[in-house]
Amino acid sequence: MPVDADHQPEHARFRHEALLYRTPDEFVTGVGGFVCDALAAEEPVLVAVGAERAEALRAALESDLRGRSDDVLFADMAELGRNPARIIPAWRDFLTSHEGAGRRVRGVGEPVWPGRSHAELLEAQRHEVLLSIAFTDLDDFWLICPYDVDNLHAEVIQEAFRSHPWIHEGGAIRPSATHEPVTTMPSRLEDPLKEPPDTAVRRGFSGTELSDVRHELDAWATSQGMSPSRADLLVLAVNELTTNSVEHGGGRGELLVWPEDGVLVAEVRDGGYIDAPLVGRIRPDRKQPSGRGIWLVNHVCDLVEVRSSPEGTVARVRMRLHDGTVARKDRRPT
Repeated sequence: MPVDADHQPEHARFRHEALLYRTPDEFVTGVGGFVCDALAAEEPVLVAVGAERAEALRAALESDLRGRSDDVLFADMAELGRNPARIIPAWRDFLTSHEGAGRRVRGVGEPVWPGRSHAELLEAQRHEVLLSIAFTDLDDFWLICPYDVDNLHAEVIQEAFRSHPWIHEGGAIRPSATHEPVTTMPSRLEDPLKEPPDTAVRRGFSGTELSDVRHELDAWATSQGMSPSRADLLVLAVNELTTNSVEHGGGRGELLVWPEDGVLVAEVRDGGYIDAPLVGRIRPDRKQPSGRGIWLVNHVCDLVEVRSSPEGTVARVRMRLHDGTVARKDRRPT
C-alpha cells in the first residue's frame, strides 16, 4: 500500500494534501499507504476519520499495526470535528506531544464528509483554509484530508482544490492548479453568514443587562423543548459572548435566537473587530487574564460560526435540543 517513493515530499514546512477517493477500498488504499509509509519511517500519525472508515482501515492494517499502537492513534472525527473549531487544537496537542523528537509528524483528517449540514460544511471548509494559517511556518507536519468524490457535491471538491496546495489521487500527488495562497484568505474568512429568519427573537443588551439576558435565554430555550443540561451550556456560551461584546465590542450588542431543524441558534452581534483569524482555536495560557471566551464557547457548543470585519462581529452558536440528560443537577448562580 505505500505511496510511490517519488511522491514522498522532503521534510520541510507544513504539507497539506487533499486525498480524493471514490470507494471505501480507495480510501483504505490511499490512507493505508500513507500510514504504512509513516510506520516504515517511524513517524507518528494521528488518524481522525469517521468510525466506519477507521474500522475498515484497522482491519486492512491489522498486521502492520500490531505492536505499534503508540505510533498510530485514532480519533473519531464525528465527535472531534462536530464543531470544526476544535480540530486545530487537537492537531496542536498531537504535535506538541512529539515535539523535539526530530521526526516528521503525520496526520489524516476528514472534516468534510457526506451528510454534514450546510452550516457544518461551511465551517469545515473554513477550517481547511485556517489550517494554512495555523501551521504555515511549521516544519515537518504532513496532513492529508480525504474527500469522498462520489458522495460530495462537485462544488465541495472544487473548494478542496482551492484550500489544499497538493492533490493526492489514484496514488499520484500533484500540485493543485486552483490553490489560493494564504495571502488571499482574509477576505474569504470575512464572508458573511446567511441572514437570520424574520421570526428570530431580538434583544439589545448592555453591561447592566447580562443577568436578565441569561434568565430570558434560559426560559426561551426551555420553552423550545431543550433539555435542561443543554440549556445550561447554551446560556454559558451566550454569556461569554455577550460579556465579550460589553468588554471589547463597544459596551453593548444584540442577541438573536431562533429554532432551526432540531437545534437552537443564538447569535450575538456587536461593533467590535476581531483581527485574529484563529481566535478560539489556540489554547489560552492559564496565566492569561482574558481571552478564554471563544475558546470555551467552541468547546461547549455543537457548532460555532464567527465572522468579523471592521464593520462589526457576528458570533453564532448552535446547540442540539437534547443529549439524553433528563434532569438538571445544578443550577447556575444568578
